[in-house]
Amino acid sequence: MQTARILGTTRATTKHKSLDGRRLVILQPVRPDGAADGSPLIAIDPLGSCRGDLVMITSDSQRVRELVGDDNTPARWSVLGNLDPNN
Repeated sequence: MQTARILGTTRATTKHKSLDGRRLVILQPVRPDGAADGSPLIAIDPLGSCRGDLVMITSDSQRVRELVGDDNTPARWSVLGNLDPNN
């Protein structure tokens, strides 16, 4: 699990069928001090997080497969929960 900040949303006209209808967000993993921790990532967001929200993400492949209902999905990251105290 990793803490990250939502940067915005993204979409693609051509994608794997398991991503059809899924909300995809661009997020920046962050360290405890708020500094960036690596490159931005794309994740499935079933929670509808907003730009600027601090969230917990996971690369647990079993969770992603269950979320999209496809054992062959290329998706790796998903949003687990919102850590923003204002939401």
